[in-house]
Amino acid sequence: MHRALVTSLANATLAVLIFSSAFADAPAERAAGQRTLRAFASEQELDALFKRWASEAQRRRDEQGARRAQASELASGQVPPPPVPAAAAPAAAAKTAAEAKTESVTNVQHAGVDEGGIVKVHGEHLVILRRGRLFTVRVGGNELRPVSAIDAYGKDIDPRGAWYDEMLISGNTIVVIGYSYARGGTEVGVFDVSSAGQLAYRATYHLRSNDYYSSRNYASRLIGSKLIVYSPHVLNPWGDPYVAFPAMRHWLSGALPGDFKRIAPATRIYRSDDPIDPFAGVALHSVTVCELATPEMDCQSTAVMGPPGRVFYVSPNSVFVWTTPMRGGSQGTAPASAVFRIPLDGRAPSMLKTVGSPIDQFSFHQDDKGMLNVLLRANGRGEGMWAAEANVGDLALLRVPLASFSDGSDSAPIDAYRRLPIAAGHAIQSRYVGPFLLYGGGTGWRSPQTTPQSQVYAVRYAQGEVYELPLRHSVDRVEALGSNALVVGSDGKDLQLTSVRLGRLPVTVGRYTRQDAAQGETRSHGFFYKAESEFDGLLGLPIIGGDQPGSHQLRTASAALLYLRNRSLLLSELGTLKARPSAADRSDGCRASCVDWYGNSRPLFVRKRVFALMGYEIVEGKVDRTRIVETRRVNFAPAVLQVAPQ
Repeated sequence: MHRALVTSLANATLAVLIFSSAFADAPAERAAGQRTLRAFASEQELDALFKRWASEAQRRRDEQGARRAQASELASGQVPPPPVPAAAAPAAAAKTAAEAKTESVTNVQHAGVDEGGIVKVHGEHLVILRRGRLFTVRVGGNELRPVSAIDAYGKDIDPRGAWYDEMLISGNTIVVIGYSYARGGTEVGVFDVSSAGQLAYRATYHLRSNDYYSSRNYASRLIGSKLIVYSPHVLNPWGDPYVAFPAMRHWLSGALPGDFKRIAPATRIYRSDDPIDPFAGVALHSVTVCELATPEMDCQSTAVMGPPGRVFYVSPNSVFVWTTPMRGGSQGTAPASAVFRIPLDGRAPSMLKTVGSPIDQFSFHQDDKGMLNVLLRANGRGEGMWAAEANVGDLALLRVPLASFSDGSDSAPIDAYRRLPIAAGHAIQSRYVGPFLLYGGGTGWRSPQTTPQSQVYAVRYAQGEVYELPLRHSVDRVEALGSNALVVGSDGKDLQLTSVRLGRLPVTVGRYTRQDAAQGETRSHGFFYKAESEFDGLLGLPIIGGDQPGSHQLRTASAALLYLRNRSLLLSELGTLKARPSAADRSDGCRASCVDWYGNSRPLFVRKRVFALMGYEIVEGKVDRTRIVETRRVNFAPAVLQVAPQ
């Protein structure tokens, strides 16, 4: 069943009322001249800007001091109160706190753009990042055997206060991306892995940054041998802004702050023509590209200057960074924002002025027609930390040509926004599949809620048609099944999976119910689909008890991995591979990353074999036409497999 809500572009201008008021003070769109942003011409020009910030900061300090003195005199009764001039109070400082050559087991947004994850394939081995350690397990030669383990940091590094979150593999090089609160920046650990699965530590590099954590996004990507890392850098106008600039050091015992070398000179820092108020919050959003094919990792950074709120997305040829003020627009409006496009070939960035904010990286899609499509919500704050887990504000779809990005003086026209129906639920989930954007609302990290009736919306993004598809459950995950889609959610007690045929008219087809269950992973990598033909395939999803919240994944591995068969969008259960944690799991001597912020359970389809990763266990199953049966399992906990010294 379906019901068309918007079927004509003639309705498009009526669909942006909530967004249009944000344009009241925006400059009229200008004819495109210079097509890229302007970098600072020299270090002297950048330094002059920071001197103006320092001068204004001192003026505000003097004004504050005068006010405090007046208040003190008034309290002592010495003088009558003078009139207080209108002035803005100072803002509080923001808190700093090869794909083509290997088999992918990561559910990625774009083929060929690998994302940092907790498990990868290297030759005949699985490589797993778990609670501050790296492990290899041999799966070649029909084996299932732990081989090697090593700390995910160097021997001279104190791992306390550090989180080692993401892993990528290029050739025989493993990189581990982490964040250290103790050392104040992103750590890139580099390891060698042999064809026999032996691990060896090579080096650690330290990138200066603020915390990159997002409950949904991944900080790193890999395209060929190029590592791409996003980092935010909040600039403090009350102190020295340079201490937050993108910089890198090769970590050695006794490393000092002075060992950092800037990797973003003034001539690689870009801004628009808009005035910047550093006291309302400003950040450098840096994209660092590191070459992994050289003995020493070589990194260069490009940065754009904008508000701190951010969402970033990586297409096969560009990084897009959407910036939004941390304080939203006035009531009933979307905040003024901007989207930067940073090409991966080294060309200068470009920008487009916008309104609203994307929810997460899945809000973006660069299509093969040269268009950027973005799902927006009013008054969003980006995706930093848990900001993506709120469902507040009206929704719209922005569709603009990449050619419209320019020197930052142009705004996306009002008719590029199409108002979309609001989805009920605590958190919005979305995915682009073929010519459609699908989205809906669910419970997110919260406990399942009784949801006897819900809907997923299918938007034909190029034409503007919107279809409402009724569901009997929430929308906690949207995934692709080849050219069709799958919606996963809860009705409050049971896990429900509904398949959607994305034809001329989208329509729900099959529904599978798993009683007294909920999905055990909120991360996108927790789901994987293995196509067997154009219409058929296998899918896996971690599950837990039906009354447990999504945040369960932070401390405990999923109870089981559920496997289903897809036959022309009719879903049938093959069975589950269940966890059987041992005492060794509880005695792992964890020193770092002892909370699973990036999840801990994954379905794995490697060649023609099926595995379930659940914490420190890997269970293998054999699939026939109607069921999956466990054949063996292995526990690779450190208490079982000795961790190699550095």
